[in-house]
Amino acid sequence: MRDYFKKQIALPQDHGSWVFILSPLLIGIFAGGKFNSATLYLFITAMSAFMIRQPMAVIVKAISNRRPKTDLIPARFWVLIYGSIAALSLTALVLKGFGYILFLAIPGVPVFAWHLWLVSQRAERKQVSVEVIATGVLSLTAPAAYWVGLGRYDPSGWWLLVWVWLQSAASIVYAYLRLEQRELKQEQVSGQDRSAFWQMGKRSLLYTSFNLGLSLILGWVNITPQLIFIPFLLQWLETLWGITHPSIGWKPTRIGVRQLIVSTLWTILFIAANKGVI
Repeated sequence: MRDYFKKQIALPQDHGSWVFILSPLLIGIFAGGKFNSATLYLFITAMSAFMIRQPMAVIVKAISNRRPKTDLIPARFWVLIYGSIAALSLTALVLKGFGYILFLAIPGVPVFAWHLWLVSQRAERKQVSVEVIATGVLSLTAPAAYWVGLGRYDPSGWWLLVWVWLQSAASIVYAYLRLEQRELKQEQVSGQDRSAFWQMGKRSLLYTSFNLGLSLILGWVNITPQLIFIPFLLQWLETLWGITHPSIGWKPTRIGVRQLIVSTLWTILFIAANKGVI
């Protein structure tokens, strides 16, 4: 019975991924301005769908001989639990009149299938493009929560998807930069020209610079809130700091914690800017 409650089977092990589901949900909820029963059903559905990824991956690994076959039964148990919860909460959401939210789940099906195929091929690690696309799917919960809060569809919800996805993509690319930097040796850094650091971080800087520039321009022409650039400025400054201060010898946990703090601050600042609090 203890095998059923192994956290390696029941819970996602890439702890940094939690922010990619919680951040868009919170942003959408605050943007909608109302937390009702439908919002709760959406939250439960989204979290259940997010949680089911781990036991499904375990099943694929067990079938592919990457994990013992004894993991199959507890993994199937958690798939049944999460799947049942998601189905019930989704049914309640549909009965509340939000059946159109189901269309947002369509992109998630092929992306999830792609992820499981990579798992079966032992190729799921260091797939930056896949992770960026996957966070785009998770970002769809932002407009969903917004529409549920409003009680109706509103096209402005798509801007929430755009902003959350852009931030998530930049965050993933920056995380890989920091992980790459930790492999450097102190003597290598001492002997390198500073331009080498900028070359290593150019992709990350490009992402955050694009996000900052776009938020500034759209705020200036009043398409989006004028101060929406503030959270992106935070992310841009963090990228500059990270490029000039390589994470030599850092443990992945330390990198992840710093990323979590920055992403949390970004979420808070975005909510505040979007609501006109700042």
